[in-house]
Amino acid sequence: MKRPTLEKGLIQVYTGSGKGKTTASLGLALRASGHGFKTFIIQFMKGNAYYGELFALQRMYPQIQIAQYGRNCPHDPLIRQGEMKCLGCMKCFVQKGKAEEQDLLIAQKALAKAKEVLQSEEFDLVILDELSNAIYFELITVEESLQLLDLKPDHVEIVITGRNAPPEIVERAHLVTETKEVKHPYQIGLASRRGIEY
Repeated sequence: MKRPTLEKGLIQVYTGSGKGKTTASLGLALRASGHGFKTFIIQFMKGNAYYGELFALQRMYPQIQIAQYGRNCPHDPLIRQGEMKCLGCMKCFVQKGKAEEQDLLIAQKALAKAKEVLQSEEFDLVILDELSNAIYFELITVEESLQLLDLKPDHVEIVITGRNAPPEIVERAHLVTETKEVKHPYQIGLASRRGIEY
């Protein structure tokens, strides 16, 4: 039996200061999977192996596949096992204007993987998680991102997530959703919670 393909693939952007951009894209991957479509998720600037979605998506392989490209947390194994929680030490984050050579190299590997996935035409939905942040943090350029979008086959849907989506990406997209932070638990001193924030 032939696997279904999308009639027409568009470009979606989830951006803004509010929480839930990656979560929304994962929901779309789940929906697509329910109809037999295949998804590949490339996570820019994320290298921690304790995110809950990684455990869940392992069960959905090969329907949904994911690859991470970012710094690792020094406490990753303990957090993954549930023996420790994220301390918010920021060692796995890139600071704007202070990207290291390794950060640039990892971002280029993510970009190369995205090109490979798009050109394979094996996937119906390609999620470029935190691509907007990778541009904002100057790990890749807007031009490189637009060139990546030029590779999109007609039947492939692309979702781009991350704060600070550049105007050029917003202009190219067919659907743009901007989340707005009204309140956040961080404001009252609550740290990231297992199963909710990671």
